[in-house]
Amino acid sequence: MSIFAVGINHKTASVSVREKVAFTPDNLALALQELREDVACKEAAILSTCNRTELYFVKDKPLDEVQQHITRWLEKFHQVPASLIEPTLYWHHDQQAVNHMMRVACGLDSLILGEPQVLGQMKQAYSQAKAAGSMEMVMERLFQRTFGVAKQVRTDTEIGASAVSVAFAAVNLAKHIFNKIEKSKVLLIGAGETIELVAKHLHNNKVSNITVANRTVARAEVMAKEVGAKVITLAQIPEHICDADIVISSTGSTLPIIGKGMVETALQSRRHRPIFMVDIAVPRDIEAQVGDLEDVFLYTVDDLQNIIAQNLENRRKAAAQAEKIVGSQTDDFMSWLRGLNTQDAVIAYRKQCMSKRDDLLLKAKQQLANNKDPEAVLAEMAIKLTNNLMHAPTRALQSAAQGGELDKIIYLHDVFDLDKSNK
Repeated sequence: MSIFAVGINHKTASVSVREKVAFTPDNLALALQELREDVACKEAAILSTCNRTELYFVKDKPLDEVQQHITRWLEKFHQVPASLIEPTLYWHHDQQAVNHMMRVACGLDSLILGEPQVLGQMKQAYSQAKAAGSMEMVMERLFQRTFGVAKQVRTDTEIGASAVSVAFAAVNLAKHIFNKIEKSKVLLIGAGETIELVAKHLHNNKVSNITVANRTVARAEVMAKEVGAKVITLAQIPEHICDADIVISSTGSTLPIIGKGMVETALQSRRHRPIFMVDIAVPRDIEAQVGDLEDVFLYTVDDLQNIIAQNLENRRKAAAQAEKIVGSQTDDFMSWLRGLNTQDAVIAYRKQCMSKRDDLLLKAKQQLANNKDPEAVLAEMAIKLTNNLMHAPTRALQSAAQGGELDKIIYLHDVFDLDKSNK
């Protein structure tokens, strides 16, 4: 029994290739069914995100044979030439596969080191495999152990504590300035990708009073709907900025949108209650002179990049701790798996021996019932039982001797305690 992990990710392939082998919620159940049938693996799960597609499965075959089966199956399922897929795939087997899976769940293999979203995606992959009936004892245990490792890494290290994206850093900075950010009123200017991420982070922090200002109202309304925000035009900013405790701006404007005079007027209306402002735009949306005003905390994208650089260094240090945890937990899981394999072998061997014993005992009883000499019956049963039990080891020893397999001969001597029995 071997565990395999095969995948393609942001390190090995461009998005144009990754999207060709991605699985969707609509075809995932079918993919799991076909994977189990076509590749003949008992247990399987599929993780498919924007940055990676990975297959985890259990199969009793050597790695080179598994590689051929999986490549052919991916080619068939996605209708993509194997020549395009094969160079981008990475393969992990047993201990490496377990270690890789745990590292992915902990965010150690992510585009952004330590990002937490992949754990949720892995939990979804587990649920989908469970629903498809492709989750049995080994994969069940592996996923549960993986989730436990990810939780331990989040608890025992600082890998997820520091902001490493501009959007996350902006919101984190606001949380340091406002003790109860959820009660703050926020004005977001722009409706691009960065502001959309800022809005999501604010929403996740239970900020409910959000206003989005954008040149195109329709574009802003799509984003605002997801976080329950209000929408205004850029021209309406002067009459709304006085209500904002937090202003975060990122537009494509070539000229500043917020000037010193506009903020001075807002501060008067606010009776000098402070405003936290973050200008993520290049060129800047907020005039630099605004930072000279009392009661204004103004940060630019350069300020955030300095924070992010320090936080990335903190995450790298935390990642070293996380790697030790993952390594230790990988060893523990493999010990369990080896024990499971040994237990299965012992059970199978005992079952085989007892089956032979029962067959011979039944024949002996039948002979005794037919009044055959008891001593002759016992002698015959003993000889047949001995021959039966000796057959497989004798054949193995002869085969090893003929093939010159000294290691196997030594191993069989040890297994059957032959050296001691001859003394």
